[in-house]
Amino acid sequence: MEKRDFYEVLGVDKSVDDKALKSAYRKLAMKFHPDRNPGDDEAEAKFKEVSEAYDTLKDPQKRAAYDRFGHAAFQNGGGGGAGGPGFGADFSSSMSDIFEDIFGDFMGGGGQRRGRNSQLRGSDLRYNLEIDLEEAYEGRTVEIDVPTMAECDTCSGSGAKPGTGFSTCGTCSGHGKVRAAQGFFTIERTCPQCHGRGETMDQPCTDCHGQGRRQENRNLSVDVPQGIEDGTRIRLSGEGEAGMRGGPSGDLYIFISIRPHELFQRDGADLFCRVPISMTTAALGGEFEVPGLDGSRARVKVPHGTQAGQRVRLKGKGMPVLRSTQIGDMYIQMDVETPQNLTKRQKELLQEFHDLSTKENNPSSNGFFSKIKSLFEGLADSK
Repeated sequence: MEKRDFYEVLGVDKSVDDKALKSAYRKLAMKFHPDRNPGDDEAEAKFKEVSEAYDTLKDPQKRAAYDRFGHAAFQNGGGGGAGGPGFGADFSSSMSDIFEDIFGDFMGGGGQRRGRNSQLRGSDLRYNLEIDLEEAYEGRTVEIDVPTMAECDTCSGSGAKPGTGFSTCGTCSGHGKVRAAQGFFTIERTCPQCHGRGETMDQPCTDCHGQGRRQENRNLSVDVPQGIEDGTRIRLSGEGEAGMRGGPSGDLYIFISIRPHELFQRDGADLFCRVPISMTTAALGGEFEVPGLDGSRARVKVPHGTQAGQRVRLKGKGMPVLRSTQIGDMYIQMDVETPQNLTKRQKELLQEFHDLSTKENNPSSNGFFSKIKSLFEGLADSK
């Protein structure tokens, strides 16, 4: 008995997306599942048919092979068998086919033979690369492994089994398009047999299943420049997926993300660091060291009477400016820490200090409370 079309089995069209495909399968699988239809041989047969169709179409490579060769793709090693690599075929031509179907006659494109000269550029790839702030400061070369579709070595990208070739499509006579009359109109559409190529493959390559490309991991070196910022995109020309039928390769885009640093926050070329200091250090003055991203240490002086939130600027201790000789600054913010877990003696000393304090010791707070006092006195006088 001749097998039914897998798309017909699942009740979907060839443009179905993965989500709709899965939904259609689940609905039919539940309907014909043997546990729900005990002793029903017809339901069991339909369940197997539905499962086979879904197993083929859910795999991008098997689906691509099936779209090109039908059930023959899985006969006599013809391609797309189980265990093959899991990437699909030429989907990027579909949009151009649609526009050509609509505008082909108007633009004079109808009737031209397409054949293997209809090259397609490979898809661009994205790779997310996470680095440390120190690496962004210094710059470095990073080795990455990128999964991609590369030209098949067995068939040299043709998709045909070595020793075989291509034949003119018998459906469209090599034009890549077929015409059908609908009322007063003649509709031209992409040939369903050769998918617009004008020729059909005699036998698909058994290694790439007729795709002309195979999945592989490519090792690449990426130069990360000094001063690179979070979100920067690096383009590696020609390092994307291999093209179809001899078309040019796509590009690889490296998207840089910088991990949060335990000490520094970055704003452009400047670095910001919050340093907790004791109340006595803020009052009497002092000094401490902060590390730089270059491994050096900078000594920071704390002026006596330093207030919470006060900043110190270290010129030239920030980040390098990308593709420039300039370097940003580092800003140290003082966070005055209120003492906790005081002993009895410490409390006594602080109370003594408080009793000896004058308005000149706390000008800001005294000024604020003086304003509050004046406000209340003014309100009382107005009554």
